[in-house]
Amino acid sequence: MGSTHTATAPHYFVPGPSNWPMVGMIAMGLTMFGASMVVNRYDLGWTLIAAGFATLVYMLVGWFGIVIRESERGAYGKNVDTSFRWGMSWFIFSEVMFFASFFGALYYARVFAVPQLGDFDNRLLWPDFTSAWPTEGPAGTIEPFQTIPAWPIPTINTLLLVTSGIWLTLSHHALLANQRSKAIFWLALTLLFGLTFVGVQAWEYMHAYRDLNLKLSSGIFGSTFFMLTGFHGLHVIVGAIMLTVVLLRLMRGHFRPDHHFAFEAAAWYWHFVDVVWIGLYIIVYWL
Repeated sequence: MGSTHTATAPHYFVPGPSNWPMVGMIAMGLTMFGASMVVNRYDLGWTLIAAGFATLVYMLVGWFGIVIRESERGAYGKNVDTSFRWGMSWFIFSEVMFFASFFGALYYARVFAVPQLGDFDNRLLWPDFTSAWPTEGPAGTIEPFQTIPAWPIPTINTLLLVTSGIWLTLSHHALLANQRSKAIFWLALTLLFGLTFVGVQAWEYMHAYRDLNLKLSSGIFGSTFFMLTGFHGLHVIVGAIMLTVVLLRLMRGHFRPDHHFAFEAAAWYWHFVDVVWIGLYIIVYWL
């Protein structure tokens, strides 16, 4: 989503016909068919998935490139800016619902499902099952594993991500004050902290698999743990890509104090990722 360099358009901008939606459809089709072939153990599936992602990247670069050029030449007015803001708001709301489903699954398993499986009637079916969390299921069904304590790695990662949000806010304030060099510095520091977070989480995953025997197959705890932390890590990577594009545009002289929604949209997304991690840190690692 581009900023308006000179918002001169008096009316709502209507773009011309575009082939990019068709390219996106092809990307999703390749990815879907590739995934179905992988599930059915066809080697061609991975090739189709790779082709799908490559096509998706091609679409994103081309389509957003057009949006940026249209914005920079002043094609977008206040109406388009409002549409961008509503669009990004609803997108983030959809992401809130996405993570709410996984948090809800964890809550239901921990508060309802596991205790109910440990009641008297179910003990007739699984006499050796104890309703403790994290559960290892009936004896012999799940390999023993250890959980990851909140200290030190998750706490360090929390500090990294929360601090990156502070640097991003400083960058935004510098841009509002028309201090471009400071905005670039703080945004680069935000990216450094965010990428360090991803690296530390990758090390945590290796430690979990290698030393703690904690895997995606480790029952309901393992599946919810890796789904929540894994999808969050993917969102951090997506946010880092967005901020990288914003940083490059800042360095090219894009954005003004009164027109910089692309910066704001990426910042909204990054702060959303911060908030999700804080909830994840408390519920998954501490409680």
